[in-house]
Amino acid sequence: MDNHDHHIPVRGNRLLASALLNFIISIAEIIGGLLSNSLSLISDALHNLSDGIAIFIAWMANVVSKRPSNAKRTFGYKRIEILAAFFNALILIAVSVYLFYESVQRIIEPEPVKGMLMLIVAFIGLIANLIAVLLLRFDSKRNINVKAAYLHLIGDTLTSVAVITGGILIYFLDIYWIDPIITILIGLYIIKQTWAILRQTIDILMQGSPAGMDLEMIRQDLEKIPEIANIHHVHIWNMDDQSVHFECHVDLKENSRISETESIYLNIEKLLKERHHISHLTIQFEYQRCDDKNMIHM
Repeated sequence: MDNHDHHIPVRGNRLLASALLNFIISIAEIIGGLLSNSLSLISDALHNLSDGIAIFIAWMANVVSKRPSNAKRTFGYKRIEILAAFFNALILIAVSVYLFYESVQRIIEPEPVKGMLMLIVAFIGLIANLIAVLLLRFDSKRNINVKAAYLHLIGDTLTSVAVITGGILIYFLDIYWIDPIITILIGLYIIKQTWAILRQTIDILMQGSPAGMDLEMIRQDLEKIPEIANIHHVHIWNMDDQSVHFECHVDLKENSRISETESIYLNIEKLLKERHHISHLTIQFEYQRCDDKNMIHM
């Protein structure tokens, strides 16, 4: 027996518009960073680009998730966004490390930066980020994937403010060393955010137990159901960043007919959904069949 989970639909056109805005900001900041010789502007462009990719992934997932499962991909296409997020995180960390190296070189041997150009481009980026934040504000309350993108955009807005502050200091006070310092700070922020995403995607791809899930508590809760003797051969994993899948063998106290297990299944389903937020489950009912009663079994 099993049941199926459903994703909350979001307005895909707003996701796509926000992604395009971020890509435009990134291109403008990369060009502006190269022309003004500002590493912090380039690092901010990197941050915007990463969030543009993340939002595009969210849009793509919204579109692809509507495709039905088939004989080749019985679970559908939910893992596409996880794979994309994994490779995106790896690239971001690598580029951030390179920018750290360049920043150290700039601190040792400071180079002049065109503060006014840096200031203008960063201000345009700030306005565009604010527009993107407003576009996703509503859907961020309905979908965890969009909420993550929304929070990243707020981070983008704050880094744009940091770059603008740096541009003011460079233009009016000629403090050129502030540019690599801001670059390092933005890079550290990117790695902090990206490292969490990298760990989460690895856990999902390796089918690890979802964070916060207590298997022993789940076992105790299920074995309190009067008809259940024990549960074993338990597997629990994330299919994507939202849905939690659970399967186990349920050993019954009595040799019940298949029709009689329906009410037991409904009790299990209700308990797992309400107490443990498990959205998809597969149960194999047994009666004194398995000798191995270990909860975890390969």
